[in-house]
Parts: sequence; C-alpha cells; structure tokens
Amino acid sequence: MSVKITTWNINSVRLRQGLVCDFLKEHSPDVLALQEIKCLEDQFPYKPFQELGYEHIEVSGQKAYHGAATLSRLPMERLPTTFCPLDHARHVSTRVIAENEDFELHNFYIPAGGDIADPEKNDKFRHKLDFLAVMNGYFTQRFVEGDVHQVLVGDFNIAPGEHDVWSHKQLLKVVSHTPIEVETLAKLQKSHDFIDTSRLFRDDEEKLYSWWSYRARDVMASNRGRRLDHIWVSPALEEAVRKPGRDGYEIHTEWRVKEKPSDHVPVTQILAL
Repeated sequence: MSVKITTWNINSVRLRQGLVCDFLKEHSPDVLALQEIKCLEDQFPYKPFQELGYEHIEVSGQKAYHGAATLSRLPMERLPTTFCPLDHARHVSTRVIAENEDFELHNFYIPAGGDIADPEKNDKFRHKLDFLAVMNGYFTQRFVEGDVHQVLVGDFNIAPGEHDVWSHKQLLKVVSHTPIEVETLAKLQKSHDFIDTSRLFRDDEEKLYSWWSYRARDVMASNRGRRLDHIWVSPALEEAVRKPGRDGYEIHTEWRVKEKPSDHVPVTQILAL
C-alpha cells in the first residue's frame, strides 16, 4: 500500500480553501497536513474537504493566528501531545490507520522566531528555541522506548543546508538560517535519527526551496527561496521512503504562482507501506 503525504503552510485556510480543493483534486494525497490555518476549530471549512473524500479531519485552531490541521482519507486517531511552551495552536498529532501498518503523523508549525537571532533580546526567538527543545525531549524519550513508525511534517521555519537557501552567505545572520537554528534542528533530527526525505535521492548541492517571500516582484525569476517545509521519517520507515524511488518526493513549485497563493508550496512524500 502506498500512502501519499503532503504538507503545506496555507497561510489562512478560509482565504485559500479553493486552492486547497484544487490541489486535492489534482494530486489526491491520502493525507494533507496544513499549517497557519488562522482560524478556530469551529471556523474551519470542513465541508468542502469532506465532500472530496477527506472525512477524517483533526484541527488545532487559534483566532487569527497559527493553527494546524490534518486532513485524511484514512482513519485517524488524535494523540494527546503537547509541544508549545506558550500553548499556541501549533501542532496536531495523530495515528493514521493504514491498511498494512499504522504510523504516527506529527504536524508542526514551529515558530518563525522574529527578526533578531538572540534569545536574550528577542522573546519570539527564545520561544522558537524552547519549542524545539520540547520536541527534542519528547522524541528523545520516544526513541529510548523504541523506534516506532513516525512521520514529522510541517513548516519548521528553518532552512538547514547551504543549498536550502538562495544565498548561504547572505542569510547566515537572517532568522531561519542562523547557525544556532541549524544546530538546534540537527540535534532534534539526531534525537530520533530522523531521516530528511528531501535529501535521500537528491544531492546536497541541489537547490531545494519551498518558500518565497511575497516581497519578490517576479518570484520565480529571482528564485530567492528557502526550504522551510520538511518531511522527516523515523528509521523504521526509511525503506518505505526508498521503495518509491526519487519520484516519491516532490516540491510543488508551480503552486507558488497560482492566483492569490500562499508564500509556501505543498511538499509531498510517498510511503510504500
């Protein structure tokens, strides 16, 4: 059984529900993880997605800010996880019940961190590091208990590699690519030996972006992007990623130039369970 998982920071699900529906019709992921939905649970547009076959929806909402939601054609069970030190709506954890084997899906919207990369001068940056520390503690403990099938997806708001940003040198002091963020994310990845699926079949020298600023006049001509959106799997699922081959992972770049797009594009990974 193949399961197609897509993550997408949609930057207001009510404003872009038509765009989401178009994507679901065209690409038919089994699971779609959305971030920055910017609405409360009772404001979420359940009906249009359910009519497309996504009957299972779990939402963590907050008025006007943040928020995450997971839509699935497969049954899901909500997991009682807590990650945000400030209790923002920034994650949804579920157990996806697949035909052959279940897996946990952790859908994250990690804080952006503001403009100053100093936790002593910037509370937003401190919050980002604290959020990552809670994640690290949780997944470190889970790994002690044993390797289970886990998938981490979402807008991590960190572009870790030199070729995950349009200019490594120019962005070294810009929040999302600073050394402290990159090192912290690397420690999180190591906490459970998570595999960044984007690089399994792609050379580290290949430029990969999933976000482009709204400030760019001609987004794709300048191509000043960053890879902020990630899909990680636990070691138990590495073979499930490798089986589909290179085509199992895709950054849907063309969705950045749709009418009224999000500044992020969908990112997909197929798992061969």
